[in-house]
Amino acid sequence: MLDDVPAHILMVEDDDAIAAPLARALGREGYEVARAANGAEALAMASGPGPVDLVLLDLGLPDMDGLDVCRHLRAGGFEAGILILTARGGELDRVVGLDVGADDYLSKPFSLSELLARSRALLRRASRPLAAPAEPAAPAPTAAPEVGAPPASRGDLRVEADARRVWVAGTEVVLTAKEFDVLLRLDAHRGAVVTREVLMAEVWDENWFGSTKTLDTTVGRLRQKLHDADAPVVLSTVRGVGFRLEDAAADA
Repeated sequence: MLDDVPAHILMVEDDDAIAAPLARALGREGYEVARAANGAEALAMASGPGPVDLVLLDLGLPDMDGLDVCRHLRAGGFEAGILILTARGGELDRVVGLDVGADDYLSKPFSLSELLARSRALLRRASRPLAAPAEPAAPAPTAAPEVGAPPASRGDLRVEADARRVWVAGTEVVLTAKEFDVLLRLDAHRGAVVTREVLMAEVWDENWFGSTKTLDTTVGRLRQKLHDADAPVVLSTVRGVGFRLEDAAADA
């Protein structure tokens, strides 16, 4: 998403008293805002022809639970950021929301400045070039990448930092923004342990004040997706320290 192209936000909120002023505030910040008043409308709009760069999702919708909306969006291949807005409290709801694919969670009441900060962070992470990248060529042996540089192909797993895409043997693996950011950092340090503190600071940054259990749920989803794609890597938990991504042992 280029800087001069306004981000498109889909606000899923049934309460007019909340939706109207929030839409005006986001509009003043330069965002294009569309509103869905229920879950069915949100799913239709997110899968429609118009662009959606971020979903602000209320959980208390009249026709279906917002968690189910989130789950259906991710199951349908929706890759943009999802920020849950809810009056529900408690760590359990937070973790469940993140476990079904949300990127962040903000409890009502919240300040506009905090909402804008969280939204900007998700939009930055989800931004990608407008031009579609070329089809991946067969991976060739290459030297290990420098830390901070876009990782090159190693084995059959390729992580494209600029395009924010992941390939396993020519097949794309669809990840959420947070899953990709975690994998990008682990892949840049392939074989080494990346601490929980580093991942929380670099992926969730200073705007995150929740439980670090969200990191575990994100890694769990990422590990399952890599396994389902037969990626030739192992994502290991180093108890009490962090996580390590390493090449899987070759079959004997």
